[in-house]
Amino acid sequence: MSSKQKIASFEFARVIALIAVISIHCQLFMDYGFIGDEPWLNYITNQLARFAVPLFFLIAGYLIYPKLNAKPYQTTKAYTLPLMLIWLIWSVIYLVLPFNLAVVAEHGYLAERQGYWNYLLQAPLNSLFEGGLVHLWFIPSLALAVLMIAWFVDNKCRALLLPFAAIFYIYGLMAGSYLSLTEIETPIFSRNGPFFSFLMVAIGFEVRRREWSITSTHAVILALFGMVLHFSEAFYLNSLGQVFNMNDFLLGTVFWSTGIFFWLLNHPNFGNHPVWHSLAKWVLPIYVVHLLVTIYMNNIAGMLGASQWTRDLIVFFGTLFGSYLLVIVLEKTPLAFKKLRALTQPISPSSCEPR
Repeated sequence: MSSKQKIASFEFARVIALIAVISIHCQLFMDYGFIGDEPWLNYITNQLARFAVPLFFLIAGYLIYPKLNAKPYQTTKAYTLPLMLIWLIWSVIYLVLPFNLAVVAEHGYLAERQGYWNYLLQAPLNSLFEGGLVHLWFIPSLALAVLMIAWFVDNKCRALLLPFAAIFYIYGLMAGSYLSLTEIETPIFSRNGPFFSFLMVAIGFEVRRREWSITSTHAVILALFGMVLHFSEAFYLNSLGQVFNMNDFLLGTVFWSTGIFFWLLNHPNFGNHPVWHSLAKWVLPIYVVHLLVTIYMNNIAGMLGASQWTRDLIVFFGTLFGSYLLVIVLEKTPLAFKKLRALTQPISPSSCEPR
């Protein structure tokens, strides 16, 4: 399927969402922009980017609907195996590659790696749901969400899909950002597994299945309401001891990202330009590799003795361009993402691939 047949607004949104995720992981403005003792410039920009990951999940659920609804388990296998193979291979890579080059230079490779391996072993179950580096949690979470939706489809209880997904989401909230109020704990970090992903993928799935729609005006209102609610929750929880920039998802996040999603559906040609279509095909590869580039950019900034704002420039733009160049180079090697997908004979990427 040509790029012209894809939903241009989704392609554009995935690129913007990826940049938002990278901005979170680059930890911009952490050393300045303080109000009192807290880096509020980082806090605000960090939370402003929290629409991104749920939007990835929503788009994935919408695009996978036709095949998942028709052949639930066959589609799940074909869809998730390529993703999990990528997750496994890159988990091994992240377990092997050193992160702190100064420690390697001073104490050697094994000393640097053993420190990281011991850190992962402190919570082995959580590490299993994440992989070799923390940001890889997205892949098994997406795979679990698709598998769980397939179960509801196969057992002909689609009407129960959203209620059960909402229960998982609320439980994740109670054991995550709202932990100081509920004192409920989970054996894994509440962002991992299905707590976050299940509801967002299910909403995308159900929007297409039930052909739900709202006007663009209502979509904007929904998104603004959700964003205000998200920030209100974050401010309130911060007063209770929850660090402001540690909220991966809150109650308002659902409405915020869903409002954006409906707006994109109403404007399918938004961002319909070859540049965005070209960049969109690299979203998954760049997502997978970008945190490694961020780590090394931080190493370089440290070696250069960069000032606070210069460090942000080096790390952010170095990650953007370095990740893009890295995936271009990788496409010429056995680690090419297209080759890895082909090993498991995935279904057509144009139909539901999050890329």
